[in-house]
Amino acid sequence: MIIQAFNQLTAAARYRPQSAASTSEAAEPAESVHLQGGGPVALTGGQEVSTAPVIAESGLATALNVAAPAAGLPGAVLASMIDHTLLKPDATASQIKTLCAEAREHKFASVCVQPGRVALAARELQGSGVMVCTVVGFPHGATSPEGKAAETRQALKDGADEIDMVINVGKLKDGDDAAVQRDIEAVVQAAGGHTVKVILETSLLTQEEKVRACELSVAAGADFVKTSTGFAGGGATVEDIALMRAAVGPELGVKASGGVRDNQTANLMIQAGATRIGASSSVAIVEGAVAQGGGY
Repeated sequence: MIIQAFNQLTAAARYRPQSAASTSEAAEPAESVHLQGGGPVALTGGQEVSTAPVIAESGLATALNVAAPAAGLPGAVLASMIDHTLLKPDATASQIKTLCAEAREHKFASVCVQPGRVALAARELQGSGVMVCTVVGFPHGATSPEGKAAETRQALKDGADEIDMVINVGKLKDGDDAAVQRDIEAVVQAAGGHTVKVILETSLLTQEEKVRACELSVAAGADFVKTSTGFAGGGATVEDIALMRAAVGPELGVKASGGVRDNQTANLMIQAGATRIGASSSVAIVEGAVAQGGGY
């Protein structure tokens, strides 16, 4: 039901180039909407065009009960929705301190760091109002529920405010929904009321699996669903965010992470239903600059 309704909405949302009106031939329907090179494009008869009008012009955001101004959110508002992220295994203490300084300056929602850096981030951000987020079962999600619960308890002891856990993708694909739900519940219970975000790893899932993962996250008492770890290829797409929002409804948060590296893309994700953005290029996003180099 959710996938069918979503497909009907997104079929209407397919973007056609404005130049099509000046030609005698009708534009071909877009094959897909995805992120390429950090920016949103639609493939329409092999031509790359901006997809920024997709959600705003199609009415998809209204249909999904989400709202964001077509012109984009003010920088300060956008900053309050960003988890400023550094999850590279070779991240140094100096880099974590820089991450925290940037988060203080721009008032990002949180910094997201590896568990071994939580205590450092908590010290750096004390009194700033910026939260510390960390990851559990990262990046593959294949550890036991007990292991994820233990990681969660230690992270909270070290000063974490939010937990981003990776779903057990293999068991989801097995169809073992009970095991997947128990896995999420173990982290939710260990978190003791702290925010839990469930990373689905959408690039590895079918549409049906994405919806099931969302529904299991709701049933397990999680607070957010999240697209990606950034370590399995792919990343956030407009269509995945819209599908996840449709699946969880208005109550849960939806976090877009992986490949969100500029202001336009961040706003497009928000228009599609995201309420949090995970990014390493957060400063460039809020300043409207072009991100340099690679990143999350």
